[in-house]
Amino acid sequence: MKQSQPEKSKLPNIVEATADFERWVAKQVQIVPADLSLKHRHMAEAVFPFLRATFYRWAQLWPEVCPELSRAPQVLTVGDLHVENFGTWRDAEGRLVWGVNDFDEAWTAAYTADLVRLTASAYLAIEDQHLAVTRREAREAIETGYREAMAKGGGPYVLAEKHNWLRKVAVNTLRDPIRFWQKIEACPDFRGQLPKPIRELLHGCMPLKQPTLEMKTRIAGLGSLGHPRVLGLSQWHGAHIVREAKQLTRSAWLWAREESGKQGASSVSLQQENLINRAVRIPDPHMHFLDGWVVRRLAPDCCHIELCSLPEERDEERLLYAMGWDTANLHLGSADKIASVKKDLGERKGRWLRDAAKTMSEATKEDWELWRRAWTKRHGKRPR
Repeated sequence: MKQSQPEKSKLPNIVEATADFERWVAKQVQIVPADLSLKHRHMAEAVFPFLRATFYRWAQLWPEVCPELSRAPQVLTVGDLHVENFGTWRDAEGRLVWGVNDFDEAWTAAYTADLVRLTASAYLAIEDQHLAVTRREAREAIETGYREAMAKGGGPYVLAEKHNWLRKVAVNTLRDPIRFWQKIEACPDFRGQLPKPIRELLHGCMPLKQPTLEMKTRIAGLGSLGHPRVLGLSQWHGAHIVREAKQLTRSAWLWAREESGKQGASSVSLQQENLINRAVRIPDPHMHFLDGWVVRRLAPDCCHIELCSLPEERDEERLLYAMGWDTANLHLGSADKIASVKKDLGERKGRWLRDAAKTMSEATKEDWELWRRAWTKRHGKRPR
């Protein structure tokens, strides 16, 4: 099942594709121009943040660069999966749980799409010196974790009696509560208007009966940077609590497949909630979906984990294995497709994942080089 050589000639270049995608997004949400400019600069800084910020381009490239893999059995996928799309939350019993924590691009696609993107992101993180393992070690850890979870029916990572090594990775001095709340307090005030149902949900999911909320905006992420993010900050028994409301858009898979023009926005349902509810997963009781928005609790131990915040002593192969395993946890939610996924996976031997991840990461680097040159020419300076 060797991949054919990539064919990008049919596609617009990355600058043209980005402009078209952003016009598409602007029809769904009110873009924050300053945040979008910041996103463009981050995209020019290095190839790893470029990958994180440009899932829409990945969705375009995927069927062109990896046509055979793109026809593999279809499941509900994360879409924008990468090595920094993992974090922790507290379940209904107060236990710390680890796993994928961003589902903005959830949609039906080949199960291989998530695996290849996760592996390619590891390759680029290694290249940017965020990970110290080799490409081979990273790839084998991710694939082994995925295969073993598929074979065993998966299982969530509850950081209680078990997985103490992962708890040490997830809870460390770099995720300090004082620093976390300082950053939240420093966020600028929100001066816009929230839809009434979302405003009511933001208030209603607080533990206080009649909370007084300080409304702020937050700059976070890369893929959704530019989308409205509103924080409701309050005090409860002498300490801060906060909820975030983020407006969602339809998955970039639809834009890449040119299906957006065929269907109105109201006729295309979002898949984030479906993916979470069907997966082998312990849910976050403080995550709520309503009218194209997601509202969730934020806390020092309830947020995504950036590679720069990992402790110096960590088992990166073990962590990448866990990422592969949790990817399978999510795919196992597509119960009617699992038999065909297992059959297809069993037939994939040798270097299929290596070749696909290498080819996609190289295509991403080519786009980044073009984007960086265009950004530098436009601004008259190199990004910092």
